[in-house]
Parts: sequence; structure tokens; C-alpha cells
Amino acid sequence: MNSPAPRAEILRIQPYIAGESELPGANRTLKLSSNEGAFGVPPAAQAAIVAAAAEAYRYPDGGADSLRAALGKRWGLDPARIVCGAGSDDLLYQFCLSYGGPGRDIIMSAHGFAIYHIAGTYAGSRVIKVPERNLTADLDAMLAAVSPATRLILLANPNNPTGSMVPAEDVARFRAALPPEVLLVLDAAYAEYVTHPAYDAGIKLVDSTANTVMTRTFSKVFGLGGMRIGWCYAPPAIVDVLNRVRGPFNVSIAAQAAAIAALGEPGWVEKGCAHNAEYRPKLAAGIEAAGLKVWPSEANFVLVDLATTQAADAADAFLRTNGIIVRKVGGYGLPHCLRVTVGTAEEVDLVVDAFTEFTRQARG
Repeated sequence: MNSPAPRAEILRIQPYIAGESELPGANRTLKLSSNEGAFGVPPAAQAAIVAAAAEAYRYPDGGADSLRAALGKRWGLDPARIVCGAGSDDLLYQFCLSYGGPGRDIIMSAHGFAIYHIAGTYAGSRVIKVPERNLTADLDAMLAAVSPATRLILLANPNNPTGSMVPAEDVARFRAALPPEVLLVLDAAYAEYVTHPAYDAGIKLVDSTANTVMTRTFSKVFGLGGMRIGWCYAPPAIVDVLNRVRGPFNVSIAAQAAAIAALGEPGWVEKGCAHNAEYRPKLAAGIEAAGLKVWPSEANFVLVDLATTQAADAADAFLRTNGIIVRKVGGYGLPHCLRVTVGTAEEVDLVVDAFTEFTRQARG
């Protein structure tokens, strides 16, 4: 029996696979596969979610006005230039659908966030993956890949899953060299965790150009991955486009309330960032002391390089027997690597111990 056929390119998309949460038979599971915040949900946000239950029969504020005002106050931005979405992924899809399409190319780095390729292909674009240099976006190579068909460039900074960062000065030079009709999307999902002085999340470029946008998320340091809420800061003309095409009620009542409460939670971001600044180097150093390579990271995770796919698979299996879930990144073209979230102090110690024991046993 025949069934309706989608566009041919849809069937070339490999579905996004989220990080696992549970290990059958494990007494205790440490989920370090999804780069979630180390400390869970902010207390004020938990209370806001509970309170929102009584209003769940109402449609949410379609423009997320109160949330946009809170975001604007937090970062000194014009709320009229902010658009909220059901996670920053929601907005990335809208960019690809609005500015991509058949005959319009989208450029990303080879190991960039998987959603870029999925959303771009869904839009009907040709998605060009440009080789990286030392697991960092090669901006010169990306510039060389630009053609008259290019309409969108998606750049995660810091990048997931590599953790690499491109300095603000280099990003600004890159933007200046691009044709004006090319939209540059700076995905700054991990911006809060960056400690490098040469970093800028993208606000300066958005303010100084008409063809750059910045996306952010509440899924990491703000601890609201399960609520699905993100936002972007963009020039007025691009905000106008997004408001024409996005879902009219794309951010739920509970998500908006939780995000506003999280923004106002005293010291929450500072606590998460200070913890990450202390324990990301400890996690990396501990794994390196076990004899494994760890790539430099400016995010809340590290990328462990085990040199071969076989070794990465064996390490993953060993960690799982110890109740530890990390992320295999073969889908990103890095089958020899494992991505490990920076968890609590206890979780960091347990992961280091597990990698140490794995390498000890591997050496025989």
C-alpha cells in the first residue's frame, strides 16, 4: 500500500539522538551526557512552575513580553529586539526555514551542532560542512566556502561538542568579510560559562550590523532544559521575520514563569559559573592524568579523545558499568571521542576515578 511521500531530502536526515538518562540495572545513574546545569532547577523557578499550574488552561503571552523585559534588563538590551522560542533550537529552525530553502546554501563547521544540519536540510537548503582546524571552526575556510547561493552561516561559539571558542575579534573580521546578504547566526548557548577574556557572545556584532543574530538558552546554567526555552537578540528587520513565522504561543506559561524566576534567582548564575570554572579544569586534568587527551573547552563539558573508535566504545561501556552516562559523538564525525558534562564535585571525582580505572585495566 502506498503512503504519502515526504520531500526526498527529509529521508536523508538522521534523527537527533538525545543523551540517555537511565541505565537499566544501575543502582545509581550519573547523567553527564546532555550538558545540563550541575545544580538542577533554581528554587524560585521550581516555585514558579508549580504556581503556573493553576493557569495552565490559559494561553500564554504570545509575545513573551514580561520575559523579554526581564531579559532586556538582565543584559541591557532592547526587549523589542528579543524573540523567545521553545528552546534556542526552535529559533534555529525558524532561521533556516526563513532564510534557507531550495537554492540557498547554509554553511556550518564540520563538527558544529547537529541541529544545524537537520534544520537546514529540512528547509531544503544544501548544508555545507567546512573542515575545522584543531577542532575549532576555521573561519577562513568557511569564508572560502561562501558562494552567491550562501544565505546563512551557523556558528556555535563555544561549539558543541568540541568546546572550542573563536575570539570576538576573529568573529568580527569574519562578519565584515561576508556579503551583506548572508545572515550570521551566533549560537551562544554556553556563553555564561566562558572565562576567556577574548570572548563576546555576539551582542556587539548584533548592535553594529544588520545581518547578525545571537541565540541563547535557559537549558544550561539556568537549569531549565526540560522547560524548553531560548531566545535571540537580532536586528529589527529579522525580529519582524521571526514574529511572522514562529508559533503564536511557542513558549508555555510555565516556561515563561520559570525563566523570569531563574533570571531573578540571586547568585544562581554566579554559583554555576564559579563551579564550572573550578571543576572543568579539575575534570580535564584528572582525565589527562589517566593518560588520555582532553581538548580545551570553554563550555560546561570536556571532549575526551581516546584516539580510536574501539577505545572510545570500550571506555563508554566501562563507564556505563559504573553507572556513568557520557555522550558518544560519532554522529558529529568524532567516533573516537566522548563528551563529558561537568557535574557536581562528587560527580567529577567519580568520573575521573572511572577513567583512571579504565586506563589502568586497558594497560593490563
